[in-house]
Amino acid sequence: MSTYLLVHGAWHSGQCWERVVPLLAAAGHRVVAPSLTGHGDKAHLLSPEVGLDTHVDDVVRLITEEDLTEVVLVGHSYAGLVISSAANQVPDRIARLVYLDAMVPEDGESAADVLPVTQVLIDLAAKSDIAWRVPPLPEMPPPSGLFGITDPADAAWLRTMLSDQSVRCLQQPVRLDNPAVNAIPRTHIHCVVGEPEGFPRRPVPAIQPNGTPAQVWELATGHDCMITMPVELAELLLKLG
Repeated sequence: MSTYLLVHGAWHSGQCWERVVPLLAAAGHRVVAPSLTGHGDKAHLLSPEVGLDTHVDDVVRLITEEDLTEVVLVGHSYAGLVISSAANQVPDRIARLVYLDAMVPEDGESAADVLPVTQVLIDLAAKSDIAWRVPPLPEMPPPSGLFGITDPADAAWLRTMLSDQSVRCLQQPVRLDNPAVNAIPRTHIHCVVGEPEGFPRRPVPAIQPNGTPAQVWELATGHDCMITMPVELAELLLKLG
């Protein structure tokens, strides 16, 4: 059976996968959903020095220390950068990369390069009392809501796990200099409801880096699909294991 390593996006914690983990585990798979440094049970470790490289190290260390192989590495949102750089370091351990409504970078790009509106958040932080911290995005009117969540109970639950993100996470570049990473199959899952203006999605090339046709699936829900559509998301992920 496969090992699913679920990596949360900016401002979130590993708790956001709580509804998906048991569904994958019930199918006999190993599932790991850590909180990255500065978030969840590691929120006290947030500092100006925490960056993308810190989060990549989190994932690579977990993979190597737990001796994980045949990993389906899932990155949500900002974590598209994290899983890309992590796979670059341990490509032989990764069976598939899954970009879940995620940033898909090229070598040397930062979050601000992939999604230019991110620079606006960095600039706003620079004008605040604590210039190295970027607070979570505010709730917007439906259908955008809070990270795509419009149900009041779900939004309230999500707020309990949101915390600030270090600016350095959004500025450090991805490293994709290992040719072996190109051989890893990719799957893209897009959440297509309530997409806010100013957050354009890069088109997925018709051919993956490994030369096979692109695999793109859609979920008719908002950005945080692991909360709004856990069953449907798990069903898609199980097709990959």
